[in-house]
Amino acid sequence: MSLKGSKTTSDYIDFDRATAVANKLIKGNRKPILGLYIIISINTGLRISDVLKLRWGDLEGDLIKLIEKKTGKHRTIQINEAISNAILRFEQDSEYIFLSQKGSVYSRQQINLLLKQVFQREAKTLNVSSHSLRKSFGRRVFENNNESEKSLIYLSELFNHTSPSLTRTYLGLRQEELNDIYMNL
Repeated sequence: MSLKGSKTTSDYIDFDRATAVANKLIKGNRKPILGLYIIISINTGLRISDVLKLRWGDLEGDLIKLIEKKTGKHRTIQINEAISNAILRFEQDSEYIFLSQKGSVYSRQQINLLLKQVFQREAKTLNVSSHSLRKSFGRRVFENNNESEKSLIYLSELFNHTSPSLTRTYLGLRQEELNDIYMNL
């Protein structure tokens, strides 16, 4: 159980592996909506509270428009090709996107349980949760931008962190750098 204001201990999942799992879920008959959840989460970096409250009406053309639950800030996110392709496979016949078979919006606990099930291999050695997808997004952005400080500044803004150093710690980069010091002696 995490306490409000405490640091998360979830680990990131390899971006390509998570995307492959999500696409397999979407194309299969087993939990396609979870696949869509993974694709949207890993490609936007949104918190679970914001993803679960998404409505089909929040998708306006090639944009996602929402007000973040935690910060109250307006966000506009460009829908990339991965999200666009995933969305095409779903009928938009309800208000909320992430409805369970019972017709209610999935809970944080349900999503975390399902993620542990579909990422069984990773869950053996990593703490897998919905937050893992947000961290995977951050790692991917950092790696795609040559691990630059500039990317940490952008991520800090996207994550609403107070500083790039906090983002570095959040992504687990600081600990990796400290471990490298010992390994390079």
